Amino acid sequence: MQEKIGIYGTGTIGSGQATLTIGNGCETVVIGHSKGGQERCRRAVARNWDDLIAAGLATEAAKTAALERMTITDDPAALAGCTFVFEAVSEDLAVKRQVYQTIRTHGGGDVIIASCTSSLGAEELGDLCGDPEHFLVAHPFQPVHLQPLVEVVPCGATTEDTMARAKALLERLGRQVVTLKKSVPGFLVNRFAQALFRESLDLLEKDVATPADIDRAVKYAVGMRYASIGLLEYFDAVGFELERAIAENVYPTLCNTDKIQKIVSDGIRDGRTGQKAGEGLYRWDEDSLADFRGRLQEPFLKSVENWTARK
Repeated sequence: MQEKIGIYGTGTIGSGQATLTIGNGCETVVIGHSKGGQERCRRAVARNWDDLIAAGLATEAAKTAALERMTITDDPAALAGCTFVFEAVSEDLAVKRQVYQTIRTHGGGDVIIASCTSSLGAEELGDLCGDPEHFLVAHPFQPVHLQPLVEVVPCGATTEDTMARAKALLERLGRQVVTLKKSVPGFLVNRFAQALFRESLDLLEKDVATPADIDRAVKYAVGMRYASIGLLEYFDAVGFELERAIAENVYPTLCNTDKIQKIVSDGIRDGRTGQKAGEGLYRWDEDSLADFRGRLQEPFLKSVENWTARK
């Protein structure tokens, strides 16, 4: 079926999701409560298109046509007839419950709610929505309009038809869909990321290496290796015997803390909280932020090559 798409939320995820859907020819309604949030979303979507135009992957005509497919409003009645709504609001259960009630009130009768949550479980959220048969998690990754992976996670009541409709829409949007059999905290990718973050912060605290050298090791070994082959494919390539020997040597020395590490607590205390603060593990200024933004997007630009022709 042809889904009519809504997006509830005008933040980074919502604006990226809107860029993706209108870029693939879909009429899209975006709901945002504040005028400031709506305007930031409008600017973010336009900037995403400007980046694509600068990379030679879209045209001004395609941008104009795409923006005409997007309606941004604070009126939830605009969700009338929407059959698929991406929820991209704050990770607050009370807020999400209210949003789900609003979507159910104004959306189509069998509207699917797809939460973009990165930290809350599908079961927990499904219990809030009033119609868990038509609920699932569809967790994207930033930049949402460029990075193709989406983790789809059902709750216990999610129907096969709901899963099939979600997969069909996401594939139409050019996404690579990973389906979890059940919900676990962090799903797949964030669990991998937290394991790497924890070990990296531990190495920093033990003065084993600098942030730049840790990042260099990841970019030019881990990142390049697993860009073309799978993690578990590589495990099989190395072989169980050698991997067992490595594990016997390394496992006892790995960081296994279940507490937030001092380097993070101290940074929060001192206001060194990352890019937005101008300093975290690195120092950030306008030039380094622009360089980071370019490098963040570059590997994924090919995923939108076909947008040039969409008008």
